[in-house]
Amino acid sequence: MQLDKVVAYHKALADPTRLRMLILLAGGEMSGLELAERLYLTPATITHHAAKLREASLIHERREKNSIFFSLNDYFLQNNASAAVALIYKKSEGEKNDVEIERDARLKETVVKNFFTSEGRLKHLPAQLKKKLIVLAHLASKLEAGRLYEEKEINAFISGYHEDYATIRREFIMHQFMFRENEVYELNPPEMWAKTQA
Repeated sequence: MQLDKVVAYHKALADPTRLRMLILLAGGEMSGLELAERLYLTPATITHHAAKLREASLIHERREKNSIFFSLNDYFLQNNASAAVALIYKKSEGEKNDVEIERDARLKETVVKNFFTSEGRLKHLPAQLKKKLIVLAHLASKLEAGRLYEEKEINAFISGYHEDYATIRREFIMHQFMFRENEVYELNPPEMWAKTQA
């Protein structure tokens, strides 16, 4: 699961009102007015919290005339409740021997040579995952650790290497090279980057 989705999931749960709403919805679909009455809150407060839960994919919403009904997104709740634990304890690539280290270095050198021009521009993103991760790691290594990048800054950085900045920016997030929150990007530690062995 992507790091930003894990964070969004837990942020949505980190509120007593939202947790109480989810507990009530576990009993079945309820309207916003029903939730407001049961929790002694205004309908506007329920709408505010429901928006946060919907953004994190924790609830479904349907309209019927002038009423809004909410229900749990059971699939998401059941399949992603342990995502943070899985992310934290994911297996590392482990110790490598000298032969494996040398082989990996040669592969990286070959991929960079084949997919980048002599001026350093990316010819195209490899289709094979292993090679794609090598290319992404090569690009990510040129970003500044600890710096917060606005989306336009990341777009400009990627454009210096390839015109399809949207795809590469998305790949950075998908393979955990970067973390994104509110359109602000930050480089993850290399230990978190997707490994070519995965």
